[in-house]
Amino acid sequence: MERDHIGNLLARVALKDRAAFSLLYSRISAKLFAICLRMLKDRGEAEEALQDVFVKIWHKAGSYTGEGDNAYPWLCAIVRYHCIDRLRARRPQGEDIEAAVDIADLAPDPEEHAVLRSEGGRIDTCLEALDPDRALAVRQAYVEGLSYQELADHFAVPLNTMRTWLRRSLLKLRECMDEHA
Repeated sequence: MERDHIGNLLARVALKDRAAFSLLYSRISAKLFAICLRMLKDRGEAEEALQDVFVKIWHKAGSYTGEGDNAYPWLCAIVRYHCIDRLRARRPQGEDIEAAVDIADLAPDPEEHAVLRSEGGRIDTCLEALDPDRALAVRQAYVEGLSYQELADHFAVPLNTMRTWLRRSLLKLRECMDEHA
């Protein structure tokens, strides 16, 4: 493929010569597609990019003012810049800093923190009123996340006994919490 021939075809495309455009496409589309594919790494997107590039070539062929042997690098530059634009468009855009003002802070405020501390103290007081084994079982079940079976194995009691321990202990805790409210 002669590079000056591409320049001549490009000059004819600038005059809206459809035959020259078709010939230009058949001569260089494979090479320009290879650039798109290498940069975008997705065949479908590379095909779309190549189509967009040839639309640009059709509309901007008149802006090419170089020599005939510089036409091919000019076309490659159009492809490269178009692919770079597509890659930039893929990246998620950061949120506007003003949008961050409306994001709620989920941490407890000082008042909620004081209430939680007070409530935690009440729970500790009520847990101390339980038998030590029962209090430990409640802590391990509801704070540490142990299963009923793990607790039954740890305390060497049947599974249903452990369920009964926990149910009765929670009822006693609720009564105690209501008394200390």
